[in-house]
Amino acid sequence: MGDRRVVLTGKWRIAWVLAAILLVASVFFPLPRAHADACTDVDVVVARGTGEPGWLGDAVGDPLYGMLQDRLPVSTSAYAVNYPADYSFNLGAGSADLVGHLAAQAAACPAQRFILVGYSQGAAVVHAALGTGAVSWYPGRVQLPGDLGDRVAAVLLFGDPMRAIGWNVPGAYLSRTGDWCTGGDPICGAGVDANAHVAYGSSFVGAVNFAANHV
Repeated sequence: MGDRRVVLTGKWRIAWVLAAILLVASVFFPLPRAHADACTDVDVVVARGTGEPGWLGDAVGDPLYGMLQDRLPVSTSAYAVNYPADYSFNLGAGSADLVGHLAAQAAACPAQRFILVGYSQGAAVVHAALGTGAVSWYPGRVQLPGDLGDRVAAVLLFGDPMRAIGWNVPGAYLSRTGDWCTGGDPICGAGVDANAHVAYGSSFVGAVNFAANHV
């Protein structure tokens, strides 16, 4: 019999090469799993402070999450609330993103629970999402519905400006909320030491233990 080999030319040769590359890539570099396949037990949702750099926030979110990973007896993930965190004080955008993230996670991961963390302006974002009266008037504010609120295991607030004006989270969340204010911090208390507002490292052990007791 004659030689029946097919010689690929032009666009067919290019298509074959691309298919081969994709096949090899699928073996050595598999696509990430769908989010629902990687559900953790607890998702730590962090609203950073005004102008705070870092993924979750250099002053609070990043170091705190590292300690939570070590301390909590369950698997964890983390999410940085997407909002400006600038002097526009757009709490509405922050609350909308926080609630939207929880809703998406709840749908994808039916057993997942949440720890909410807010620092400085981020604490006000958490208050807005929980329904604290002092910030209920903010344009664009979105409030957690009750079914999502029930899945919040703990709320951790630092340098909370609502505390300075005498407001707490709504009653349904009080027993699950820890609120830390460093002595001298003028944002959450009656202090006059601006440096105290970025000195929350000594509060992290208590906050992590509080969260662990509520998970």
